[in-house]
Amino acid sequence: MALYARTVRHLKPAQIASLLRRRILAYYGPARTRAELRCRDGVSLQESIAPAARASGENEFRFLNVMKRYEGKVDWVSAEMTRLWRYNLHYFDYILEPNRSLDDIARLISDWISSNPMGRGEAWEPYTVSLRIVNWVKLFLRDDLRGHIRRDWLISLHEQARWLEANLEHHLLGNHYVKNGKALLYVGVFFAGADADRWRSKGLRILLDQAREQLLDDGGHFERSPMYHSIVTQDYLDALNVARALDGPITAEDMGIVQDKVTAALDFLHDICLPDGSIPLFNDSAFGIAPSLDQLARYAASLFGYELPIRRYGMQLSARAASGYFAIRDGDDMCIVDCGDVGPDYQPGHAHCDCLSFELAIGGRPVIVDGGTFDYERSEMRRYVRSTRAHNTVMVDGCEQSEVWDVFRVGRRARPVEARLEKIGHSKARFSGSHDGFARLPGEPRHLRTIDYRRQDGWIVRDVVSGSGRHLVESFVHLHPDLDARIEGSVIVVSSAGRRMLDIQVAEASAVSLTTGWHCPQFGIRRQNTVIRLCYDGSIPASLEYRIVDVAARS
Repeated sequence: MALYARTVRHLKPAQIASLLRRRILAYYGPARTRAELRCRDGVSLQESIAPAARASGENEFRFLNVMKRYEGKVDWVSAEMTRLWRYNLHYFDYILEPNRSLDDIARLISDWISSNPMGRGEAWEPYTVSLRIVNWVKLFLRDDLRGHIRRDWLISLHEQARWLEANLEHHLLGNHYVKNGKALLYVGVFFAGADADRWRSKGLRILLDQAREQLLDDGGHFERSPMYHSIVTQDYLDALNVARALDGPITAEDMGIVQDKVTAALDFLHDICLPDGSIPLFNDSAFGIAPSLDQLARYAASLFGYELPIRRYGMQLSARAASGYFAIRDGDDMCIVDCGDVGPDYQPGHAHCDCLSFELAIGGRPVIVDGGTFDYERSEMRRYVRSTRAHNTVMVDGCEQSEVWDVFRVGRRARPVEARLEKIGHSKARFSGSHDGFARLPGEPRHLRTIDYRRQDGWIVRDVVSGSGRHLVESFVHLHPDLDARIEGSVIVVSSAGRRMLDIQVAEASAVSLTTGWHCPQFGIRRQNTVIRLCYDGSIPASLEYRIVDVAARS
């Protein structure tokens, strides 16, 4: 009961009211009406980001790296698949694949309509409805579909919009609420009439309000997940795209606000992406879900002439303090540290125990990696990837930094106490930060980490745990699965395909060992990797320290 209380106390009153309504009434079901199904004239969209391939043939779908083929009709329930897999089936991203025939499109849409009565099952959860609405509108606005859209498709689209309007996700808010607003905007622009005008106005209001709240002053998204940051950035680019389709749905002032927010979001992403262009996998992030930085930048360039910042030569520092991301970049070497809040207090569902964790790329390739994200199930893997030991940070007495539980819940939260990134002289940089996640333990331990970088010295990571009493302090370092490691005295030798790449020189630790963990770069994919464990068991204050040296570059 105490865990529930520590979780619920952060919610907004509106979220609690919405949760109670959902428990009592489930979803509202708007009465069917004989809507005037008029499509608005003169609406067209600029080309947007093409969806990633979701199907490889007729009645064959691959989501989250799991493929299923249906014999005959699609089983829209697919009870044997995970819930997130089924959601993807109902999102209809695959309907926009360029190689899908008109006959196949017609078959899938008509079959979905006949098989999924209003309000029933996962097909009608508001987030799912929101994504499907946008995908259908994008499809129906394609030049090759004009003249082939059936009336029952339009009736279904209108009903889905009315259902969504009555079931907006006030209980969750966050990126889900942005999806709700975007869907209302799209369907409000597609149709004409009183309902459409109301949807368009409501969708715009949601998007504008949420842009001000969710996109922070440093450009980051407030849920602190690089993957969801990229998804929300695309949502706002899509909103700009459809808003430009008509004169008048959005004022020049509001258009400017959204454009400025999107520009800052893209600049933020440019600063945190690793040298190979990939996002860091902090919090709920995985590859293959969100569009890449290059895709987003090209889309923004086509809409309002956005240009990526030019990377300058030499060491560059990026401190995105509001989001809690701090990066040191020197050519193709880069370290990025997470020292931010777990997310907005009322919606930390995508939080992991990764405060003061870091990812490191050397020579353009990832060498120290995050655990990533495997699934959204009540599974052992879900518990693992959210845990402190799945990240490159410190654990005290086997306790988690934050009370992550269930699939998306968080009770007590680790909060940053300080975070700073500074340049020292011409050639040295230092990150320093601390958090209070272990202060609830006897003796009030606190974790302070510094990371020093100088090209000739490498990366020096020093962890200090202050407080009093006897404690077990563990520091974890997760190597990329392609790397091997062995211990030679006080040095961990890291190699790739038999070639020595890195030396990790241990300066302070009572014991050093190698164990195994999991690296989950995509949903449904897990690769075993080597984890270095530095340990101290005794009275605090105490410190652990190691230095990462690029041996390959010096040989």
